[in-house]
Formats: sequence, C-alpha cells, structure tokens
Amino acid sequence: MKKHIPNAITTLNIICGCLAIANAFDDNTLYISCILIFLAAIFDFMDGMAARLLKVSHPLGEQLDSLADMISFGLAPGIILFQYTKHLHSVNEIPLLTENPWIFYIALIIPIFSAFRLAKFNIDTRQTDGFLGLATPANAGFFIFVVLVYFFPDLPQVINTKNLVLPIISNPLIMLGLGVVFSFLLVSEIPMFSLKAKSLKWKGNELRIIFVGLFLFFLLTLNITAFPLILLVYIIFSAITAFNKKPTS
Repeated sequence: MKKHIPNAITTLNIICGCLAIANAFDDNTLYISCILIFLAAIFDFMDGMAARLLKVSHPLGEQLDSLADMISFGLAPGIILFQYTKHLHSVNEIPLLTENPWIFYIALIIPIFSAFRLAKFNIDTRQTDGFLGLATPANAGFFIFVVLVYFFPDLPQVINTKNLVLPIISNPLIMLGLGVVFSFLLVSEIPMFSLKAKSLKWKGNELRIIFVGLFLFFLLTLNITAFPLILLVYIIFSAITAFNKKPTS
C-alpha cells in the first residue's frame, strides 16, 4: 500500500497542473492558475520526500513524476504567459503586437524547452547534487509569481518595489523576451547550485547561507515581490559560481 503513496501525491501535482491550464484561458481566473502551480510545486516536493521516507522506488513513479512536471511546470506556465501577455496588450495596446499577433505564441517556447530539459535530466547522470540548467519548477515559479505580483492588490512592504517592477512586468514584449531567455536557461549547461547542505557549518556553505539570508531579507521587506527577484539572484549566484570554478589557463 505504502508504495502507492508517492504516486498518489504525484497525481495531485498532475491535477493541479490540469486545473491551472483550464483556468489560464480566462483573465479573471489567471491568478488561480498561478496558485495551482504553486500547489503543484508543493506536491512535487512532497512526492519525492514521501518516496525517501517510505524507502520506496519504482520506475513508474520516476516516469510519472517527469510527466507531471511537464504538465505543471512546462505546459501550464507557457499557457499562463501566453494569456498574461495578451491581457497586458488588451490593457495597453502595443502597435507591434496588434500588427503581428503571432508574437504572443512565443510564450509556447516554454513547454517546448521544458520537454527537452526534462528529457535531458532523465538521462543525465551528472545532475545528482545540483542542476545543469534551470529546473522547470524554478522557471515556472518566476512567471507565476510575476503574474501574482501584477494581479494581487498592494501588500504591506517595508520597501515598496511593486511600483518599480510594474513597468517591467506589465510590458508584454519584455515578458515574452524573458520567456525566451529563461527557456534557453532550461537547457543550458550552467551549473545551478543546490540548496542541500551536508552540514550546517559556514565553510563550504557560504553561498547557500548568503542566499538564504537574502531570501529572508527580501521576503520580510518586499513580500510577494521577493519570489521572482530571489530567483534572479539565484541565477546570478549560480553563474558567478560556475564562472569562478572554470579552470584558468
């Protein structure tokens, strides 16, 4: 019986992803799609934890987990970005997009590259302690929290950053451009550092501790705006770490 528990949790991930897609085509429920993707990410974390705690593993579970990720963190974010940029354009029309509506379909590059990223991950034996390229849940997280920052009412912030980021996240061309950039990050060879620490000592965990400290600072001062910003910091930190580890000639 216990061997089916991780798969049952993965199924909840799939359900959230499907419901997110169903709600993404209506501007009034677009934010609900984002919340559902967040729930899917929680289930994605829980199924792996359940498998480790129960000490159960099955090839079916591994394949199911990958397919669930494709739905929740590949297809759903692409559709969300597609609908979100169309909404932004309806609020403030851009002539280029009016004349070339096909540009909106650039958002669907996310599920395409997510499929390649997941397939690559499944056969890559190098990605044990960390990731090569941006993980699909992290990529999805960036875009869903951008949408939530846009749609949610102003929340109390020590530092009011929403007015600063709003011109960026409310520009459909910028958001589509970010979709392309993040899609290439999905299949890149940039090592993304893992937050899993083997000990609680400072030595060897400097980057992780600094990153967690920044996240807590951003969360306390910026509220929901902290989530997309901290992902950008994560990518920058990873790139700096990868650059510093390159052997010098």
